[in-house]
Amino acid sequence: MSVMDSGLWQVLGEVYGFIGNSLLKPMSQTPTVGLDPEFWDGFPRLFDNERVDAALTKLKAYAETAADMDEAKAVERVAVEYTRLFIGPPSPAAPPWETMSRADGVSVGFGEATFQMKAILREAGLELSNENNQYEDHMGIELLYLSEMCRRIAAGEPSVPDAGELGAFVEEHPLSWIETLRGRVESERADGYYAGLLELAQGVLEWHEGQLAEQ
Repeated sequence: MSVMDSGLWQVLGEVYGFIGNSLLKPMSQTPTVGLDPEFWDGFPRLFDNERVDAALTKLKAYAETAADMDEAKAVERVAVEYTRLFIGPPSPAAPPWETMSRADGVSVGFGEATFQMKAILREAGLELSNENNQYEDHMGIELLYLSEMCRRIAAGEPSVPDAGELGAFVEEHPLSWIETLRGRVESERADGYYAGLLELAQGVLEWHEGQLAEQ
C-alpha cells in the first residue's frame, strides 16, 4: 500500500493509540507517562512537522513542572482539567465530538458525523464497547480508528483502506475539526496538558495526510 515501511506504520499506530486513549479517559484512569519529561524526550522523532516539535516542547515543559509536584496532585490537576474541558458540569468547555464542532452553535451530539463514524467502524469490523457512553465521533475514537488501521497495515493484513481512502478519512474527519477543538481548549487552558496533546495530534495528522498524498 505504501512507501512507509511496517515499522513506521507501527509507530504511527502507537502514537495515535496513546493520544486517542488519553482523550477518552482522565489521567486518573490511564497511564501517567505524560507527566514524565523522559517520556517526551523519547517520543518518536519521525514526524518532520514544526507543529509536532512545538507540541513536544510544550508537553515536556508541562511534565517538568509536574515533576516538581506530588504525583497524586499532578495527576489530579490533569484529571480536573480533563473534566472541565470534556465533561463538565455544567457542560464541556471543549466538546470532544465532531458533530458539535462542524458548525457554530451546535449543542446536541449524535449528528451526521456520528452516523458516518458508526458506518466506518462497522465496515472495519470494529465495535465500540462504549463503557463511557461516548458517541462514535469523539476525537479519541477517531484517532483509535486510525491506530487500528495503522496496526493492520503494519501487520500486512489485506483488509485495509488504500492510501486515498485513508487520506480522505484523515482530511474529512479528525483533521477537519481538530483546529476548532484545539481553539476551545486553548481558550480555556492554553497552558494545560491537553492543549499540548491536541497540538501534537494535529501535527501528526498533518504529517500523515502529507505522506498519504504522496502515494
